[in-house]
Amino acid sequence: MKRILLPAGGAILATGLLAAGLAGTANAVPDWAYDTMAKDAPSAVDVAEFWLAANGETNNLAKATPYTWETKATPTLNVGGGYTPDGKPGIVAPIGEEKKTASKVKNINLPKSIGKVFFVDDQGKLKWCSATSIQSKYRNLVATAGHCVYDDKANASVADNWVFVPGYYQGKTPWGIYVGKTAYTHYDFANYEDYDRDYAFVTVYNGVQIGGGKSVQVTAKEFAEHKGAKYVDEKTITEAEYKAGVEKYGQDGPFKSKLVDPKVETVAKPADAHQHAVEYATTGRNGIKLVGSEVVKSVYDAAPNNLDNNSKAWWLSEKISISLEEYNQLKAAKSEGKFLGELTETKDVNGNATAWFKQQFFVAKWVKATEQIRYWVESYFIVDGFIKDTGKLGDNVGGQGFTWNQKPEQTVFAFGYPADAHPDGNKAYTGVTPKWTYGKTTGKTYVQASSKVEEHIGLKSSFTPGADGGPWLAKYSNAKRLGYVNGVTSLFGDQDKNGRYDLITSPYFDGETAAIYTKAAAVWSGSIVK
Repeated sequence: MKRILLPAGGAILATGLLAAGLAGTANAVPDWAYDTMAKDAPSAVDVAEFWLAANGETNNLAKATPYTWETKATPTLNVGGGYTPDGKPGIVAPIGEEKKTASKVKNINLPKSIGKVFFVDDQGKLKWCSATSIQSKYRNLVATAGHCVYDDKANASVADNWVFVPGYYQGKTPWGIYVGKTAYTHYDFANYEDYDRDYAFVTVYNGVQIGGGKSVQVTAKEFAEHKGAKYVDEKTITEAEYKAGVEKYGQDGPFKSKLVDPKVETVAKPADAHQHAVEYATTGRNGIKLVGSEVVKSVYDAAPNNLDNNSKAWWLSEKISISLEEYNQLKAAKSEGKFLGELTETKDVNGNATAWFKQQFFVAKWVKATEQIRYWVESYFIVDGFIKDTGKLGDNVGGQGFTWNQKPEQTVFAFGYPADAHPDGNKAYTGVTPKWTYGKTTGKTYVQASSKVEEHIGLKSSFTPGADGGPWLAKYSNAKRLGYVNGVTSLFGDQDKNGRYDLITSPYFDGETAAIYTKAAAVWSGSIVK
């Protein structure tokens, strides 16, 4: 167990979190911290309306992007010593399994309890992480990573407009949207940015859905004049249907078109590639362009030199003279995994540096962009009533169990919504659907000084950012889709330095984690619908 202590006369960082002492399990005296999110029902309704956006626009859930903070820059993590349990192992059964024994099963089924948490970061951007419903007295608790609740890098309070959506898929909320009421984190994470405590437990109000009243189709004029809840239904149509609709109803009618982002796809090298190489690499030719994709030097060196896809893009990979200031900035970035290129300097006879250079490496990609136009017809609806209570989170999707102070090398299943690209630019995941990975946790801990990490457990995995906060489930039953939360995804590592993530880590769940969970699991929230 690691403890961070203030020096004599030291000051506590000012944050929006309130800290209090809590006596926990044997040998553990943790400090927990909490902060109110949506303080009451009216505030929670405002949050739900912000995300569900029943105003004729695409809801904000669909506009959010994965919250990657500094995970892209995570360097190789160093291997440390073993874990330090602070007491006896403990366990809390999942919802519905309180008096049952576990059974052995084979097929992999995704748990119903997982989903995305959505929030607004300190820059005002719409973001999401992964999370799960977890067992609690009032069936209203979510487990996720601390950095998916509290923006420690900006020394801010809890994230604004925080909600949990289990089973989220492309703007849809099958079991409702659950507004956060109170966030519980470890005091060391909130005040000292200690990623050995990068976990959070959030109580949520009962779920809500758009609806609860009668939808009535109206004209565009009536829709524009209506001040209450309303929405637009969009149906994709063909170009011929669009032209017929515009001819009948005019340009201001319900038939719409929009130029969308062009479809970009990799194609084979053209037959005249060498003859017109300059044109292909600058303006493009016949809709095809030769572009470069950045890679590390070892990948570039191994690439052929023939203008095929994934061959050397030598015209982009030249050594460039830079200033000392830029050299030092890139040197720091390279140490953190942010810069893939190489840095060199020349020195005089006395060993003093006189010039500085950078060199980035690219392989060739032949791509073709095709213009895309979307056609659709709109139908307008106003809603008599808006908020519908969908009930308690745990009653709707269940809740995973919880366990702590477990021995190393446990087999766990990790779940989440990986979405970001690997450091080399390869994008293996979309973040649209949840994914799983499994294996045994490492027998040694992982260390990273910049995040104050000394006791992270590791799991070999190709997961990418977006899976942040997703649960690590021990003793997972595929038939029941239930297990025991024994960690949450916190950091991502590229251990063999090949430009691909190959490791995910989690804080080690000990007695202090259990004490914070126990505090959060006993807090009531209730409904926001009156």
